[in-house]
Amino acid sequence: MLVRSAGHEGLREARHPLGLSQRQAGGRFTRDEADELISRLQGNDVLVPEPLAVESHRLSAAQQVLRVMASEQLATELERRGWTVIGP
Repeated sequence: MLVRSAGHEGLREARHPLGLSQRQAGGRFTRDEADELISRLQGNDVLVPEPLAVESHRLSAAQQVLRVMASEQLATELERRGWTVIGP
């Protein structure tokens, strides 16, 4: 309701004007993020795009491996699993 009263159809449409992340535009907020957005929408402040705080998280072991894996090696593994890989 607050997003609509601010002139937006929904969170996805309001993503850039409100400075929301992709996760937040999908409706997933931490409690602190939701409180901050509600405060901004209820206040008389001009809503300028300023990203809401995003919780930092540690990378999983698999994510860490993918970050250091050579792109050719990753492409080979994806093709082995049936994916189509198109290079630059």
